[in-house]
Amino acid sequence: MRAVRTILAALAVLAPVAACSDDKPPASAPQAATASPSASQPPPATHPFTGLPYDGKLRPVLAVKIENTAAGKPQLGLKSADIVYIEQVEAGLTRLMAIFSSKLPPKVGPVRSARISDLHITPMFGKPAFAYSGAQTKMLPFIAKASLFDVSDSRAPGAYFRQPGRYAPYNLFAHTRKLLQSAPRASKAKDIGFTFGEAPAQGGVPRKSFTVRWPAARFDFRWSQARKQWLIWQDGKRDMAAEGGQLSAPTVVVQYTKTVRSQFHDKNDSYTPLVHTVGKGEAIVLRDGMAFKARWERESEEGGTTFTTPEGEPMNFAPGQVWIALASKKPVIP
Repeated sequence: MRAVRTILAALAVLAPVAACSDDKPPASAPQAATASPSASQPPPATHPFTGLPYDGKLRPVLAVKIENTAAGKPQLGLKSADIVYIEQVEAGLTRLMAIFSSKLPPKVGPVRSARISDLHITPMFGKPAFAYSGAQTKMLPFIAKASLFDVSDSRAPGAYFRQPGRYAPYNLFAHTRKLLQSAPRASKAKDIGFTFGEAPAQGGVPRKSFTVRWPAARFDFRWSQARKQWLIWQDGKRDMAAEGGQLSAPTVVVQYTKTVRSQFHDKNDSYTPLVHTVGKGEAIVLRDGMAFKARWERESEEGGTTFTTPEGEPMNFAPGQVWIALASKKPVIP
């Protein structure tokens, strides 16, 4: 009898072990341990200027005015910009304003003089550091009142240097970190109205190339399926980077703006255009080898610029660098 009781006690101890030997885990077993880690984690943060993942730390904004004629090419640093604006200047030519925050190249240039249109773009970024080289004397009070930190060559001379192998005035370059050191309170990147993601399911027209003209300049954006980028050509030539390779971007925005003569002009009495980037108007968004009609709107100087489809839905950009061509359907006569 004592032997029977011993056997029954042993079976009682083994029973729970046997119950757990089935292929399925017991009801009380924690299921989360076998779940995919991504199922419980939020999506990675994306940068407001590019839509690309970043480390969660938003950095100061640096805007740099860059030469854009053949004499100043190839430019240095543009490949690292988050956003590149193409602006019309005197005589129908163009200059660039490059916006840096998520990435910072060691050097950038050639750095050239500021224009009145710059002062209406910078407030969208808060109060960024603004690098430029000179401005018309009567424009200096406007710069002093603008929403920016002045890190020009006269305010932060230690950040600038003359690049060997180039000739003045196209040889002035700058160390980007020294520029930001001169503006320790520069605004950090924030939402400026851009949205990134999948392209609209409808409304796009396949395009292999798209041309934007100013009175004395022409840009051609040609789609590369292999690189998933719009390769950039200017005035019939490949737009090359000093770092190597051709400049390109996954998204190009042609923003049609009201462009008028400003009160400023050069020594040849060629008037400086004033590009109105506050208001609303039409745009063409180039991405994924397609051209999409869009609308743009910016309610105030401090506000961001939103882009929507004709139906009013967000017009998503492809993640990555964005080029914005501030164009006029009725070009200003130089």
